[in-house]
Amino acid sequence: MSKLVENAKNYVSEKVANMKKPEASLTGLGLHDVSREGVEYDAKVSVDNPYKHPIPICEISYILKSDGRVILTGKMPDPGSLKANGKTMLNVPLKVPHSVLASLVRDIARDWDIDYELELGLTIDLPVIGDFTIPLSNKGEIKLPTLKDFFK
Repeated sequence: MSKLVENAKNYVSEKVANMKKPEASLTGLGLHDVSREGVEYDAKVSVDNPYKHPIPICEISYILKSDGRVILTGKMPDPGSLKANGKTMLNVPLKVPHSVLASLVRDIARDWDIDYELELGLTIDLPVIGDFTIPLSNKGEIKLPTLKDFFK
């Protein structure tokens, strides 16, 4: 009897391991808005859902680092769901206060941008498996707004 249970466990775990899962990629980070409170950027995430039904997104968590320091962390709860059999584009707003930008003066003074590393976790609710987090990361440069960006 225990051999039958063991075989059943192995069969199920093999099927779950080989099951198609949604795939995601971080396609970029761009300037969204400049205000007196801070600068807002949008992280663009593309998610491909291989299933014939929509999948709910539980949350998106993010960590924005610059020069080895964490400058922003947060979570975006319940951002919607993934389209069935297709790609879904998600925008994750990242609002960086001006006070944080002031602490990055050395990096900014060199070339008027912020060298960043963005770590993002997309948590979805898969049938049978449960909550599943897709880890994403990207490195690049964030161009800072100039005076003319404030007067657009």
